[in-house]
Amino acid sequence: MDTPPERRSRLRQYQVQLLERMQAARTDGVGAARELGVLMGGQACLLDLTQISEIVPRQSLTPVPLTQPWYLGLANIRGQLTGVVDLASYQLGQAPAGALPGQRDVTLAAGLVLPCALRIEALLGLRNLAEMQPEPSQTLQQLPQQLPLWCRQRYRDAAGQVWTRLDLAQLVREPGFLQVGW
Repeated sequence: MDTPPERRSRLRQYQVQLLERMQAARTDGVGAARELGVLMGGQACLLDLTQISEIVPRQSLTPVPLTQPWYLGLANIRGQLTGVVDLASYQLGQAPAGALPGQRDVTLAAGLVLPCALRIEALLGLRNLAEMQPEPSQTLQQLPQQLPLWCRQRYRDAAGQVWTRLDLAQLVREPGFLQVGW
């Protein structure tokens, strides 16, 4: 059985390796669009590596009174107060998921100018859009019309898994997302 320091060391090593892979993917000379695959609300999603900063273990939160249910609270991530959001709850209007094993917080890139992290259920690894097929337009027409622009892109991988590509730059400009208070 691992002792807590050994476990933290392994977790830290894993985070460093993942960060190195993410940085290598950003500077990939081939120019292929690399995405981070995550699980949110039971749905496989893709996050553009240029729109995220880092992946951290699930943070302890300080609740903020009079906020929307999807706004989970504030966390201290690397000395910066960061709002943590359950994006699946925001999108679907359901109650936020409770604490689950494997949850992580993914912080948004500094270029998006919003100190925010998204709570994800699990990491699914790096994905390459060049190896996926966009969903045909007739499939996209079956999506609900109220579906926001930031989550309308769908792709299918070689195994048949459908992925929703999230455009976080569009998300942070959405007035409903910026209005966390009641």
